[in-house]
Amino acid sequence: MKTRISRIALPIIILLFFAQCATVPITGRRQLILFPENEMVSMSLTSYSSFLKENKLSTDEANKKRIKDVGARISKAVEQYLASNGMQDQIANFQWEFNLVASNEPNAWCMPGGKVVFYEGILPYCQNNAGIAVVMGHEIAHAVAHHSNERMSQQTLLQYGQAAATEILGHNQSDTRKALLSAAIGMGTNLGVTLPFSRKHEYEADRLGLIFMTMAGYDPNEAVAFWSRMAHSGGSKPAEFLSTHPADQNRIAKLKAAIPEALKYKPQ
Repeated sequence: MKTRISRIALPIIILLFFAQCATVPITGRRQLILFPENEMVSMSLTSYSSFLKENKLSTDEANKKRIKDVGARISKAVEQYLASNGMQDQIANFQWEFNLVASNEPNAWCMPGGKVVFYEGILPYCQNNAGIAVVMGHEIAHAVAHHSNERMSQQTLLQYGQAAATEILGHNQSDTRKALLSAAIGMGTNLGVTLPFSRKHEYEADRLGLIFMTMAGYDPNEAVAFWSRMAHSGGSKPAEFLSTHPADQNRIAKLKAAIPEALKYKPQ
């Protein structure tokens, strides 16, 4: 049994040995990063290229320009802030690009490396350039804070940890009981670690996104209006503890509380 456990524990020890302790800009939160960021960017570029081949870009020239203009303003403001605070390495591998996809899905994302995609379906909720800046700032914040790398790092450690726990607690148990034990540990880990961790990233991206849009000259108060519109977009939503995202009322409350901090970054 000791030999089996050591085979599981050894990769965890190796991963932690090569781990980097990074700090999220502005929030100052310490984070565990297991994977080189240049590898994350390389993987994202491959996924991004595949996405562009498989999805149709919008032909709406006016809205395409709005996405590119807002993206350029926010990314420039972020670059200037990081450079002036000695944190330019945070986005050393970024090559910004902003695209609008012909889809009714209300969605947007930013990959590691600065590749941003908006879906046409989110524009009615944005309504104006400041609304676009709310979404743009939030998605860029995920990338600048290296949330994808942190999430991957967490999942890697959890997988090895679950395997070790199942091996220890399920020793001398039947395969069926081991499978049930593994499922129970996995469910507990999901509810107790993974989902709360994801919601923490969402709140952090909200806070950073407010600051980034304010740096670029947009009004952070628009974030409350945008998320209020999203909250009334229809469809049932799971309870917060079962979701990767915060409950609408909690998100809006935290945004309201964060606006005074964001306004401190307003250009003079």
